[in-house]
Amino acid sequence: MNEDLLTTAGLALACLDLTSLNDTDDAAAVEALCARATTPHGNVTAVCVWPRFVAQARKALPASVAVAAVANFPAGALDVDLALTDSAAIASAGGNEIDLVLPWRAWAAGQVLQCATLVRAVRRAHAGLRLKLILETGELEDDLLIAGAARMALSEGVDFLKTSTGKTRVSATPGAAGTLLAVIAAHPRRAEAGFKASGGIRTVAEAGLYIDLVRQVLGSVGPHNFRLGASSLLGDILTTLDGRTPGDGGAATAAGSY
Repeated sequence: MNEDLLTTAGLALACLDLTSLNDTDDAAAVEALCARATTPHGNVTAVCVWPRFVAQARKALPASVAVAAVANFPAGALDVDLALTDSAAIASAGGNEIDLVLPWRAWAAGQVLQCATLVRAVRRAHAGLRLKLILETGELEDDLLIAGAARMALSEGVDFLKTSTGKTRVSATPGAAGTLLAVIAAHPRRAEAGFKASGGIRTVAEAGLYIDLVRQVLGSVGPHNFRLGASSLLGDILTTLDGRTPGDGGAATAAGSY
């Protein structure tokens, strides 16, 4: 087994937000997801679920594994009350991280102040929780729009810039990742901000593309500044770490929206 691939797989595991955001998710699905979060090779860094499953996930997981949940998801409405209702449900149930969807349609339409107001409201309401902002980069498409949204997010105190909900035609791409990482690198909050790639990342080799990008731009890679939002990726990670042929493990894992 290639040592570089093994190292990449171990790092991907340590930076993985193991995710299930299917419309059909129920208590049994969340129980199974949480059971997968602890492995013989180490644990994922977080489990990401719908807000209604936060309490169940928090109870099922060791304290070292964070519980993340989505807010204003997946549509990204320009609705401060909805975003605050979702985020309050996450916080009150014991969640550690909020993955908030930017009102990206409103951002693209030039409603900059309104979008910033929504992000600011969630940030101020939950100062103790890690806040990741989903920019839906595959829908924004334009690098200037993406970079502008990223700068706004960091200025409003967002902790991580995240590419996608995983619910659209185009999710994470290396191009969008490069744009977001460049904004982080140039921002005064560079040392405390991170990047999350989500959507369509299913193999260790694919994860490695993003790991390399983060290392090149930010200089170091770890759960403090890099996350992978995925479900089936865990299968390939474990296949690789077990010394089997990469690509064999993903198909056997539980399906997820990422």
